Amino acid sequence: MIEAFIFDMDGVIIDSEPIHFDVDVQTLDYFGTTIKKEALEKYVGMTNPEMWGLIRQEYNIMQSVDEIIEYQLANKITILQTLNIEPIDGIWELIIELKQNNIPIGLASSSPRVFIEAVLKKFTISEFFDCIISGEEVNKGKPAPDIYLEAAKLLGAGPRNCMVLEDSRNGVAAAKAAGMRCVGYINPNSGNQDLSGADLIIRSVRDLNVSIISREMI
Repeated sequence: MIEAFIFDMDGVIIDSEPIHFDVDVQTLDYFGTTIKKEALEKYVGMTNPEMWGLIRQEYNIMQSVDEIIEYQLANKITILQTLNIEPIDGIWELIIELKQNNIPIGLASSSPRVFIEAVLKKFTISEFFDCIISGEEVNKGKPAPDIYLEAAKLLGAGPRNCMVLEDSRNGVAAAKAAGMRCVGYINPNSGNQDLSGADLIIRSVRDLNVSIISREMI
């Protein structure tokens, strides 16, 4: 039985991973470090503090994590506001169908709250979500299960009766660690992500509907 459906955001609702990759590469360049996009793929789905903490240590960056994030996040929001972009194909239809079937909807993103709100405002989509939570608002970000367990709690749903839509290895691992069913969406722009831990893998959000969700929850 499906009690709640929880969306990741980056790479699922908005095709933002190219933005993240480009800004993160430019951010590291600004602070004197050269890195290729492919080297950032393993961090997809992680929170900013956790990602930059690891990168800062690996590349011996002198600036603090807070300084790096301040520069990076300001650039990302500026770019987001100037882009002519729509939600990923099929997202609107899936959200509307879920609402029509009275299935509570949550959003659980590793992005900072300010970026989440900027995306939802751009798409005028906030009202559809019964709960919105950032990975920076729980003790541990993805691949730890904290964010999904908190989303289930806020939605009043049992983890085993929740389904998650994710596009990253870290996100899938978090959903499964929370004891939830997980759909892995293959988004080529999210890089080379191992989604083999998902219960169902799709190549288009249009391949997912309430009928398939209900079947997968049996």
